[in-house]
Amino acid sequence: MPTKKPHHHGNLRAALIQAGLDLIQSEGPDALSIRKVAAMAGVSHAAPAHHFPSLAHLRTAVVAEGYRRFTASMEAAIAEADGTPRDVVLAACLGYLRFAWAYSGVFSLMFGPNVHGHDDPDLRDASDAAYGVLVRICAPFAKDDAVQTELTVWSLVHGYASLAVAGNRRLEPGEAAEEVFRGMFAKLDLGAAEA
Repeated sequence: MPTKKPHHHGNLRAALIQAGLDLIQSEGPDALSIRKVAAMAGVSHAAPAHHFPSLAHLRTAVVAEGYRRFTASMEAAIAEADGTPRDVVLAACLGYLRFAWAYSGVFSLMFGPNVHGHDDPDLRDASDAAYGVLVRICAPFAKDDAVQTELTVWSLVHGYASLAVAGNRRLEPGEAAEEVFRGMFAKLDLGAAEA
């Protein structure tokens, strides 16, 4: 007689999302499946259906949680920044890079091509909160064209992070890679911050 899987007590939705994050980190974004996530969470393969009727729904929830952690990583780095508005921008960028390195699979999924529902309100709110950090840190430098300043900073840090996540050996996580980024950032002309 087969043994029954234990009944899951607590927040099954959160447990399934965490299992999805863990699975992506250990096996990559393509490994995400409802069956594997259910097994990791210790529930039957049918149990997730109440929260996630399809893989697309699970993927969207995992990406939304990724954005929340991404935002938290930037905010934590900002909280440690000293002084000037430029220091704050650099700190946020370092938080961005640290998230990309720590959660490379989730980062790839978050910014991958159309693998999740951008019309989902939870995902939209989480994504908007992350972009809101960029808007806030760039505001002191955005005199005439805020979007231009935001896109300049975003392009620099995201390009660097994407190269690192893709496996460029020169950009492996750590102090050396952060120093390379600091050198690049030092050459970035944001103009003078508004008083």
